[in-house]
Amino acid sequence: MFTCNKFESVVLASEPARSARMTDQDPEQTIRAAFAAGEIEAAATLALQCYSDEISNFLVSRLGSRSDAAEVFSMFAEDLWTGLPNFAWRCSMRTWAYSIARNAAARYLASPHQKPQRRLSFSHLSNVSELVARARSATLVFQQTETRSRFRALREQLAPEDQMLLVLRVDRGLSWRDLAIAMTGDAELGDEAIQRESSRLRKAFERLKGELRRAAEREGLLKSRD
Repeated sequence: MFTCNKFESVVLASEPARSARMTDQDPEQTIRAAFAAGEIEAAATLALQCYSDEISNFLVSRLGSRSDAAEVFSMFAEDLWTGLPNFAWRCSMRTWAYSIARNAAARYLASPHQKPQRRLSFSHLSNVSELVARARSATLVFQQTETRSRFRALREQLAPEDQMLLVLRVDRGLSWRDLAIAMTGDAELGDEAIQRESSRLRKAFERLKGELRRAAEREGLLKSRD
């Protein structure tokens, strides 16, 4: 049984944090430098290299299916590739990637039986093709303990939007500003709208913490504060 001071790190989190692959330098700076130099293909490739693992895992968590997540990852990769030339950098590349992934998942869920028409082929770009292929066969990795599984089961009872909020805030550590952009799927969101959405998400997050705490106490996974 866990005590209350471990609540957020154990009950709310569903998976270990993952970082971008470029450990020798800031991946955001590297991607933006390529973009500023007009090397759009290089910037898109770098973005996919840096964030493909965490995006594919996010999609598995969001959709609950490896096969569905693999399909949506291909949609995400295409959307990032085609949308990058018009990206205005009002948020980080990582935040934009989550926003794109969120929108791709929403489109897929709206028409799950209609296979999306591909506009691009990455066959001539071996690095990107490899990333997409690997994402299609990736498995979401969790710490496989019985208690962790029981906590995940509590989270999976939440509404999909609530689950996404927990994944992006707790597992991915997005700031409230970035969270507002990712959750709305709008990288051009104005400052006032971001503030309103951030406030709404903060309240929703506190509500979710309360709901999960009470559920964990009922299941005997967390000591009651009484």
